[in-house]
Amino acid sequence: MYDRQNLIDLIRERALKFGDFTLVSGKKSTYYLDGKQITLHSKGVRLVGQGILDLLSDVEFDAIGGMSIGADPIVGGILSVASEADRDLSGFMVRKEAKEHGTKKYVEGPVNPGDKVIIIDDVFTTGGSALQAADRLIEFGCEVVMMVAVIDRMQGGAENCAKKNLPFRTLLTIQDFGIDPPKED
Repeated sequence: MYDRQNLIDLIRERALKFGDFTLVSGKKSTYYLDGKQITLHSKGVRLVGQGILDLLSDVEFDAIGGMSIGADPIVGGILSVASEADRDLSGFMVRKEAKEHGTKKYVEGPVNPGDKVIIIDDVFTTGGSALQAADRLIEFGCEVVMMVAVIDRMQGGAENCAKKNLPFRTLLTIQDFGIDPPKED
């Protein structure tokens, strides 16, 4: 069973930082969520894995993954929790650049054209890297059934998914930490 409050407390303690930051999206922020502080921690990745599987309990899918490197530890945690529940599930990674040798693929792992997939990311701001991963999976021949964030900063990611008709869910939002999303101009 997913312990939501325990995850919030762990994120507040380890991953939420305050100051002046520039995000991958180019936006400026007075706070930063360092998702790797949670997803590369034994307790954190387990809580995230349990939470994501609970969040998706009503969704039919074959595999879960996202843009490497951000999604990789999350996928590992989800697969581990799924295995403990005797659930058959595959994971995948999407490369930023295709391999220059061997199969020269963008998508790695036991996923096949026609599979129903979930795209996962630790922190959603605009959703840019997750949407890029979704484009690669669609090009590969998979059906993207859901986009998922561990934390949504509530700065356009959900809306960008909606523009592409990709359903979106999030485990937590920035408001769970007492922070209101910035007002857009």
